Amino acid sequence: MSERTLLWNCCQFGARSITSLLFDLRVQGQEYIPPTGGVLIVSNHQSCLDPVVLGAQLQRPLDYIAKSELFQNRLAARILRSLNAFPVHQGHADVSAVKETIHRLQEGHLLNIYPEGARTEDGEIARLQRGVALIVKRAKVAVIPAVIDGAFEAWPIHRKLFRPYPIRIRFGPPMTLADKEPGEIIAIIDHTLRSMFNEFRTRHAA
Repeated sequence: MSERTLLWNCCQFGARSITSLLFDLRVQGQEYIPPTGGVLIVSNHQSCLDPVVLGAQLQRPLDYIAKSELFQNRLAARILRSLNAFPVHQGHADVSAVKETIHRLQEGHLLNIYPEGARTEDGEIARLQRGVALIVKRAKVAVIPAVIDGAFEAWPIHRKLFRPYPIRIRFGPPMTLADKEPGEIIAIIDHTLRSMFNEFRTRHAA
């Protein structure tokens, strides 16, 4: 389990303040996240803001997977690793990143991945990649779905800078999926995220 280091506490305090001010961040369902033990949070991927808003109000430190390019600068790499991030090489199967993900989950970390593999192009949930099923089966930990709404409008993939826009996050009940077949795992996660997202977005629009 990752510890709440001084750096993590300082960064979270800053993130909580900034996201509340700029994005009126509201989070629901935090009670579903257990205080200890390995947990895999699977969420849709709307923006570069996603890791920040997901971890801003959690009681537990959150581990991340970040694209390897961000680790090329030595100072940036040191800071990212201090914030529980580790690199993944996008565009092909990164076995080392998968192994590290499974290892951290089995060690009791709270870890977030985006099954889509990349940020959405249009705000909708894209097709999920099958790699998440391998992680679920090997790690054998609870899977908690999470949906993010508003981050795409705040900072879509085609814009260089973000803009103020309300962001909402909802965590769902934990799911036990390790005993299921890979295809079924993907189908359940896909259906759960899409259902939560559509319901969440409809409720906000009302």
